[in-house]
Amino acid sequence: MKISLILFGFFFLWSCSSVANSEQQDAALIEPDQLKKDVDYAYSKLKEMHPQLYRYTTRKDLDYRIDSLKQTINKPLTPIEFYFKLQPVITTIREGHLSLMIPFEKLKKEYGGRKLFNYFKYAIKDNHLYIIENKDSIYNIKPGTEIVSIDDVPVISYINRYKNLISSDGRNKTFIPYYLKDMIFIFFCMENGFLDHVRIETLYNNEKKSYTLERQKQSDQEREKLKGLTASKSSRSQCSGTRNFQFLDDDNSIAYINIKRFSDNHSDKFYRDTFERIKEAKSSYLILDIRDNYGGSLQEINTLYSYLVSEPFTLIKPSRLNSGFTPLKTNYFKKSSPLEYALKGITYPTYFFLKTFHTYKGTDGKFYYKIKADNVTKPSKNAFQGKIFVLVNGGSYSASSIISSKLKFDKKALLVGEETGGANDGTVAGFYSYQVLPNSKLTLPIGLLLVNPNITLTNSQRGVIPDVAIPETLQDIINKNDVQLNWVKSEIEKEKKKP
Repeated sequence: MKISLILFGFFFLWSCSSVANSEQQDAALIEPDQLKKDVDYAYSKLKEMHPQLYRYTTRKDLDYRIDSLKQTINKPLTPIEFYFKLQPVITTIREGHLSLMIPFEKLKKEYGGRKLFNYFKYAIKDNHLYIIENKDSIYNIKPGTEIVSIDDVPVISYINRYKNLISSDGRNKTFIPYYLKDMIFIFFCMENGFLDHVRIETLYNNEKKSYTLERQKQSDQEREKLKGLTASKSSRSQCSGTRNFQFLDDDNSIAYINIKRFSDNHSDKFYRDTFERIKEAKSSYLILDIRDNYGGSLQEINTLYSYLVSEPFTLIKPSRLNSGFTPLKTNYFKKSSPLEYALKGITYPTYFFLKTFHTYKGTDGKFYYKIKADNVTKPSKNAFQGKIFVLVNGGSYSASSIISSKLKFDKKALLVGEETGGANDGTVAGFYSYQVLPNSKLTLPIGLLLVNPNITLTNSQRGVIPDVAIPETLQDIINKNDVQLNWVKSEIEKEKKKP
């Protein structure tokens, strides 16, 4: 108890000091010499912990980019200005999970009120930004309208600049438009602050028009009410909002599962119940839709895979580490309250033992980390026995790419759509070491595990290439014409008519 109180007091004082220092740092410009030290610090930590730093780039090229970056830092910068300098260099490593955390949440909390651009849903096609949905009929702007400029600045200039802030795996190009449509106005607000209004110039049917978008303010009561609704909605929709299942025809011969992300929350029950219903219905076809699924839990895709095969399997290869010590650098005390710091201090020996226990040295002299997905897994008793189609696109990333790659390699499914956003040969993720740069206080999460699907690696530096490539046009998106799903349903109908 005495030790706990000492730890409690120490971490309380330390955390208060850290908050004060952080606020002071946000308000001040940072001198060039300090920023250059942050660049060196980030690079040293990457070399120390990242297990695949030079897979998509050479040491010589990365050294050159780091040196060139430091030469451009010749005046004091704010943390956000520094982010826009350092992040484009990090993206040249071409490891999609490797990215500075956006220094954005504090600014967001300071402002309050609703976002300025959330009246619409967007798509990016060929470096053009389009409105594809206008739920509130603001100014009666039609879906398919292009936003040409914002406050007289061409949108193309924002797109070209912000693309450099997004990492994708290897030489893949399909991921960036999907992720950029979600991020473009976050980057915009980082650069320009939380504006009360903006003037947009649009183009529709060769006619240009200008509109002023105004931020819709919220009272404190409205914000509190919205928080309550968001919390209750989240607790109710963990399963139905993330995973959906239905039959697509009257005789239940076509089962359709749409998974928006692999969160692992309640996934065992969902798959158990779903595949039990599919077996009872004696469905002949299964369509697995993982488009726009940015990934998530390896454990969930391992469970899902067990329902898609009829023999034992191993989902991934052993996960490689940069050294035997990197599992102990996962910021065990990160984001802990003073009391949590004290409790974690007591349980740290157990944490240390488990991390050490799962780390081992392979016959090749390299270090690896044991996880469940690299063990042999038996197929589930209700595993599907019919034909499987998998829908993928550039938004199919990380865990979505791993399961797609494995299914294609094992010839267990026909992949339809477009090249996945994540790499065919795996990625670096697993768990992270969150490195806070000493002067700018930007956080760099470094993935510690090299995760490869258990396949013969292609070394293509590309995403998973579908068996049947079906591009989706802007008009398809606007008209909600799902050409990829429609193709699959058409193929199934053709098969049904065969003798």
